[in-house]
Amino acid sequence: MASAPIIDVADAIERQKAGGFLMRLIILSWIVTFFDGFDMNAIAFAAPYLKTAFSLDELMLGELFSIGLVGALIGGFLFGWLGDRMGRRPAILLAVFLFAIGTFAFAIAPDYRTLMVLRLINGVTIGGLLPLIWALNIEYVPRRFRASVVTVIMIGYSLGVATAGPISVWLAPHFGWQSIFYFGGGATLVSGLLLLLFLPESLRFLTQKGRQPARVARLLSRIGHAGPVPADGRFILGDESEAKGRGFRIAHLFEHELLWITPLVWIAYIASSIAMYFIASWGPLVFENLGFTRSEAALAASVGSIAGAAGGLMLMRFTDRFGPISILAMPLGAIPLLLLMGLADLSHTAFFLTFTLAVLFLGGEHFGMHSIAGIFYPSASRANGAGWATGIAKFGSILGPLLGGIFLSGERPARSVFFVLAFCPLVLAIAIYLVGRLHRRLSAREAAEKPVAVEVQHA
Repeated sequence: MASAPIIDVADAIERQKAGGFLMRLIILSWIVTFFDGFDMNAIAFAAPYLKTAFSLDELMLGELFSIGLVGALIGGFLFGWLGDRMGRRPAILLAVFLFAIGTFAFAIAPDYRTLMVLRLINGVTIGGLLPLIWALNIEYVPRRFRASVVTVIMIGYSLGVATAGPISVWLAPHFGWQSIFYFGGGATLVSGLLLLLFLPESLRFLTQKGRQPARVARLLSRIGHAGPVPADGRFILGDESEAKGRGFRIAHLFEHELLWITPLVWIAYIASSIAMYFIASWGPLVFENLGFTRSEAALAASVGSIAGAAGGLMLMRFTDRFGPISILAMPLGAIPLLLLMGLADLSHTAFFLTFTLAVLFLGGEHFGMHSIAGIFYPSASRANGAGWATGIAKFGSILGPLLGGIFLSGERPARSVFFVLAFCPLVLAIAIYLVGRLHRRLSAREAAEKPVAVEVQHA
């Protein structure tokens, strides 16, 4: 009796070309992250209306903003665990539909307490969704495109954040503040239906778990695998050691070189998040304190957001080609610019240009952290690895605005905060340099341990 043919799924993924299947996956991921970015940021533009409708003060609004970040921290851990247990596709669908329902419900919330609960739920779902989307794309895309694809997907989120302003400003006066959340919830629901129809399960996940071989065979055919794919074949991941049935434990994120890579990635991610969320929260106010008009401060924030996305696009191909170490260029560019802003008495024009360039580097490093969050971990724990990294990074997201408020409430000149902020890219640079060296060692060890697999094809 002939033995079942062995097919290396990992090798088939690496050999595939950028065809219609991959393009459809990336577009679907981009659409859902775009509308999630819109929904998460729309509350900032609905805030004046919420303040009046529910008699909220500034402290209550601040709590409403912060509870979403707390939820995102929880969601990274919770949905990472769900994604590695039940699959990427069902966990993503659960997050998207819960987010859509929560956004709809926000429009009809009767009181402040309900708003807080719904904002917490929305934070949990968006905090869980993004790492799952990254994990799914990482597991379908050849290594040479991984960072680029994650960056392109996160550009969708950034553009969703950027368009929340003009869309909300147009909707609210004409149709009421509730229309902002009806629009966001409806758009997210439509994107969820598209995912329900067309989103595939991860080939790597199915193979690693030993599930549904007939489905694996069909997916291999869809990614352009050459030759027939027998449903009775034995499917393996030639670039990973087999760990079928191994339940996730936090210790899996600290095995071998991961003992150092995981905490270093967390430290770098926290440092990057502190800088980015400080600028997002306090940037316009700092500009006003430095003598800029409110419209000039708003323009600086918008240009900075675009510059940060441009930094991510600049970096992505280098990350694919040279690995995580390529991110090092971004903090090394940001440090001297932040020091210049904090120490030199620049003209308004010079300060604006220096700020824009600094945010390009800071945004580039932050996009870089998104792109590498899950690449170090095997399929059995990738969603958990990315989820824990983004969850831990939320501590930086919360610390950035808090530390900025503490610093700016003192008697120091507003400009000097940028001198302090320079420590964030410095910490990131050190951590990423060490991660890059460890990653080379990890890749060499995995190559040495790679099982010999022969792909068997039938004539």
